[in-house]
Amino acid sequence: MSSPGSVDLEVHGHVAHIILNRPEKINAMSHVMDAEMNSHVDRINNDQEIRSVLLYGKGEKGFCAGSDITELDQYGTNWEYRNRFSLHMDYARALWLMRKPIVAALHGWVVGGGLEMACSSDIRIAAPNTKFLAGEIRWGWHGGSGQTQLLTHTIGSGNASLFLLHGEPVDAQTSLRMGLVQEIIDADKVMDRSIQIAESIATKGPIAAQMTKHMVRMAQSTPLEIGLLYENDSFAYLMRTEDAAEGQKAFAEKRPPNFKGR
Repeated sequence: MSSPGSVDLEVHGHVAHIILNRPEKINAMSHVMDAEMNSHVDRINNDQEIRSVLLYGKGEKGFCAGSDITELDQYGTNWEYRNRFSLHMDYARALWLMRKPIVAALHGWVVGGGLEMACSSDIRIAAPNTKFLAGEIRWGWHGGSGQTQLLTHTIGSGNASLFLLHGEPVDAQTSLRMGLVQEIIDADKVMDRSIQIAESIATKGPIAAQMTKHMVRMAQSTPLEIGLLYENDSFAYLMRTEDAAEGQKAFAEKRPPNFKGR
């Protein structure tokens, strides 16, 4: 019997590292790992010292092979499985609900639920050998935790349809052209670059970073005129925070700001 694996959490300064740790199965997400992911997201969302998140998978074969299909019956009946969001038993949905910005470091296989986790992240850095796959259609279903929706919002309907209906691997260069990944970096530098970005985000005003993430999400699902109004409201709120006052003072004094999330 194989190990159920784990989702490990490490905190380095203001950056939380979420680590998928089941390399012998390309980090296929078990029932145990699902529960751990939800627990970690809840902790991170409510820890004011954590300002950004780095997400990655252990092992050489890939980031994540998605859900461990042999365990799907543990989610119960069709109706119980449909309601898994409310039970906090969906790892990709948990990441989508993360308020802090997420940088995903990707390599090798990014499959099914692994692709959904990547899509739930804000910035995706990929190694040249990264291969994305939404292959569920080959077995009679499609992804159920954002795959059809997040892919379409991220890369457009035609590109999403190529992923979802063709059901074949898409390489890193093609994914970069589509806008799914933001950068392709040499395999031995992907982690360094991803850490650099996550740590850079963590130096910014934490309220501003979370509100910026929120506004980008807003832009994905709101008409432009409405989004512009929401942006103005958000801007007006931010400009009255202590962090904004500190930022203005630091700019005038030609020094780095000391943000406190207030």
